[in-house]
Order: sequence, then structure tokens, then C-alpha cells
Amino acid sequence: MENFTPLTAAIGGALIGLSATLLWIFNGRTAGVSTISGAIFPFHRGDIWWRLAFLIGLPLGAAFGFAYGPTVFAEIPARLPTVGIGPVALVAAGLLVGIGTRLGGGCTSGHGVCGIARLSRRSFVAVGTFMATAIVTVFVARHVL
Repeated sequence: MENFTPLTAAIGGALIGLSATLLWIFNGRTAGVSTISGAIFPFHRGDIWWRLAFLIGLPLGAAFGFAYGPTVFAEIPARLPTVGIGPVALVAAGLLVGIGTRLGGGCTSGHGVCGIARLSRRSFVAVGTFMATAIVTVFVARHVL
């Protein structure tokens, strides 16, 4: 819990919610990352630009937050801790996440932010599963291993 920052977490959550709401209001689309990225191919004329802008904005927003966050919010750590995982493991993890999002009918952001807001039963089950798995994982990592 040494890196938990409630202020920045609340601001980040509010910005994610606002972004999802604005995408829904102005474009009639759900802000689930796997749905947005999965529908880029095959190309649909007139439908690709907003998807590309959304996906390009994700790492740009993270880079902006990493670069300027520590000067805006003093509680954000200036350096992220190194995990010690090599590039092959990261690619494998990314592929497993991609497979999981296809099997689960969406990603955590889609189910957690957009699905629950739409009162989707499937999203409530998915988020419950995510949370239960996270709780068990943290318990095992901190108290068993």
C-alpha cells in the first residue's frame, strides 16, 4: 500500500469515466479497449480514425502523466519500480490478456467502466470474477509465498 495515492486514483477514475461518457454521447460507442482495437481490422471506411485516435491516445496519455504527473501531484512516484520481467514474458503476457479478452467478451475497462454503467449482467459477473481473482492473488502473493 506504500504507492496508493487516493487523490490521483480518484482523479484518474473520474477522467476515465468522463472519457467513456463523452465517447458514448458524441460517438455512440462504448470505450472498451478490446472492442475498439479488435474492430480496426478489417477496415471499415469512416470508422477507423476515431479508433486509431483512441488507441494512440492511450500510451500518449500515459507518457504525459508519467512525464508531468510528478510535478502536478507530489504523491505520484517519480520513478516506477522495475519489475524484472524480460520482453519475451511481456509479449507472452500481452498475448494471454488478448486471448482472455476475446474469451471473456471484453476487457476489464469495457466491463468495469462501461458494462456496469449499462447494468450489464455479464459485466457484473466479469468484474466480480476479476475482483475475486485479484483478492486471491494478492492474498497468496503476500501471505502464502
